[in-house]
Amino acid sequence: MTTPVTRQECAARDAADPLAPFRDEFVLPEGVVYLDGNSLGALPRATPARVAQVVEREWGQRLIASWNEAGWWDKPRTLGALLAPLVGAGADEVVVGDGTSANLFKTLVAALRLNPGRRVVVAEAGNFPTDRYIAQGVVELFDGASVRPVDVDDTAALTAALEPGDAAVLLLSHVDYRTGVLRDMAAVTELAHAHGALVVWDLCHSVGALPVELSRAGADFAVGCTYKYLNAGPGAPAFTYAARRHHAHARQPLSGWHGHARPFDFTEEYEPAAGVSRFLSGSQPLIAAAALEASLELWRRVDLGQVRAKSLALTDLFLELTAEAGLECATPVEHARRGSQVSLRHPDGYPMVQALIARGVVGDFRAPDILRFGFAPLYLRYVDVYDAATALVEVVASGEWRDPRFARRAQVT
Repeated sequence: MTTPVTRQECAARDAADPLAPFRDEFVLPEGVVYLDGNSLGALPRATPARVAQVVEREWGQRLIASWNEAGWWDKPRTLGALLAPLVGAGADEVVVGDGTSANLFKTLVAALRLNPGRRVVVAEAGNFPTDRYIAQGVVELFDGASVRPVDVDDTAALTAALEPGDAAVLLLSHVDYRTGVLRDMAAVTELAHAHGALVVWDLCHSVGALPVELSRAGADFAVGCTYKYLNAGPGAPAFTYAARRHHAHARQPLSGWHGHARPFDFTEEYEPAAGVSRFLSGSQPLIAAAALEASLELWRRVDLGQVRAKSLALTDLFLELTAEAGLECATPVEHARRGSQVSLRHPDGYPMVQALIARGVVGDFRAPDILRFGFAPLYLRYVDVYDAATALVEVVASGEWRDPRFARRAQVT
């Protein structure tokens, strides 16, 4: 019989953790174990000062001069270059701006236009609603176009969905937002390409949680948010990746001024900018961009290999310690198939999560039955995982989640 891990042993792991110093660079409420960084990341301590600089100095004192002096105009590209190493891309293949939904719309339309004669979007069944809804909206713009849902984790089913030869693009998430299943980016991309389809990857639940290798995998396009593991704050701008080989011919539909080749010529006709800049549309939220910049400066000092190793160790620990709670595990045990979260299933998952929150352990719930816990290695400790797992086991065993107050649904779950 395996000897249970003790809290003292977890403290020893924290003392030896090479990422431990990063915890001090985040604002974390006292008495809270935060396991919801896969929904909204914690606040970096450097962020308020960076945002204040933009508001008080760049905007307040220098006003419109900051478009040139502070590099406001180029922020989508300079931030894209900072973010590019986190997704395994070239500095000229990523731009920051707009939201994930808008960027999905742009890249899906661009992919359909690059694949004339094909009118099917093969889309991950059960993907995050934004991805499914945007795909539904995109096909309404193309005569004869349709969405073909498929279980992307079933290789035979995915192959069958691609085999008719009518698929223009495959849309899927690198990590399943519900279960934490990690997809093999290189293998899936190769399969899609073998059947003539391009691929758009949603990186919202993988960027900042594990190494991503877009270029090495041969990906065509990718989008992602920055407010989860990248800690850029609520409503932070998203990003778009477009492989360099598509830059000359990709045409996205939101042909705004910022995506023009020579915006200050004020010409009558639209001409797309060179490179990934053609995926820009309008002015970007520069105050929000300042928060992202502060976070990305922190991430420049992070070893993604260490992040991945700690993520797996933390989730292993949580799985081990919560096994006695008797909840069904929806997250793969195999490291190669696991993102940076653990999802457990129970019909009464919502009140269980609320009871945990009342104890100071913050996770979240995803309908219909998922208790979801995200593990952000930069600020999460092994003792935090021990305490959270212990609390979950006690909540389930005691039945305290049955208190009616925990069943009242909030607007955001």
